Amino acid sequence: MVRREGEKADQVRDNDIVVGVDGSPSSKAALRWALMQARRTGARVQAVTSWEFPAYYGMSAVFPYEDFAATAGRILSEAVQQALEDGGLDVPVLETVVAGHPAQVLLDMSAHAALLVVGSRGHGAFTGTLLGSVSQHCAQHAHCPVVVVRGRG
Repeated sequence: MVRREGEKADQVRDNDIVVGVDGSPSSKAALRWALMQARRTGARVQAVTSWEFPAYYGMSAVFPYEDFAATAGRILSEAVQQALEDGGLDVPVLETVVAGHPAQVLLDMSAHAALLVVGSRGHGAFTGTLLGSVSQHCAQHAHCPVVVVRGRG
């Protein structure tokens, strides 16, 4: 089941596991963990990715046409498909693509979720840190319990 920006779909249910996916190895590990947890608990997984227009200072930038939402959706779908194939799991997954800052999008979705799962590092600028800025922000401000999956495994 896929929900794209602007389409009507199910809202986050109280027993859903929300997982942030940006295509990084850490987020793919978080997705696999969330799928295994959903299988154990009978929950549904909301795999979420977000996108923003790049910020530029000074002169206005001219971007070659790129559909950021479509690109984010493709990355999300590929990650979900790979995780489901690798694990052989039969778990309901709802893919959601939202415009906005990743931390804020995940925090908003955590308001109605049973669990929020994030990777320890994504595609941010500080890939050497122990805990990425999005995962740290979610761990501090989420409205539900948070699991931070470390590493690629």
